[in-house]
Amino acid sequence: SRGSRTPRTMAAMAETPPTMTRTRPNILITGTPGAGKTNTSSMVAERTGLRHVECSELVKSEGCHEGWDEEFQSYTLDEDKLCDVLEPMMAEGGIVVDFHSCDFFPERWFDLVLVLTCDNTALYDRLVERGYAAKKVEENVQCEIMQVVLQEAKESYAEEVVHQVTSDTIDDMESNVNRVAQWMEQWVADNGES
Repeated sequence: SRGSRTPRTMAAMAETPPTMTRTRPNILITGTPGAGKTNTSSMVAERTGLRHVECSELVKSEGCHEGWDEEFQSYTLDEDKLCDVLEPMMAEGGIVVDFHSCDFFPERWFDLVLVLTCDNTALYDRLVERGYAAKKVEENVQCEIMQVVLQEAKESYAEEVVHQVTSDTIDDMESNVNRVAQWMEQWVADNGES
C-alpha cells in the first residue's frame, strides 16, 4: 500500500525496480475533461514514439462500461474491465494513457503521471464548444476549481511521479511535451535496453 512505501528520490524512481522488464516507460496524462489530455498525449506519442491509448475510446470500443448515463451523457465506466483490457499493453510498456480519472489504475503501471490543469474560463469555453450540457460543464469546471483530478493523482501515486502542469495555451502544451520528451530520454538512459 502507498502508506507503507519508503519515499524515493527522482533518481531512484528513474531506476528500474528488479522485477520490471519494460524498456520503455508508461505515462499517464490526466486532467479534467477539456484540459487538453488528448492533444497533449498525441503530441507526446508523436514526439517520443510511444503508443497513445485514449481510454474513452477503449471504453466504447471494448465495452468497458455498464451502459449509457442519460443524465451525464456519458458511459458508466467499468473500471475492472478497462484495467483488464489495458493490462497486457501496460506490461509491455511504451504507452501514453489518456484519461480523466486516475485513481483506479494500478500504481505499478506508470512511471510518470502528468496532471494537466487549466484556467476555469478557458475550460468552460472548451466544454461549451464541445456541446456539453450545462450540468456537465458546471460539474467539470467545479472539479477543476477543486482540483479533484490532481488530488486523486497525489493520493494514488508516489509524490515524485506526479507532476502538475498548466495547459491553457498551445505554448503550454508544447512546453509540456518538451518536458515529457526530456524526462523520457533520461528514463530510457537509466532503464532502457543496454
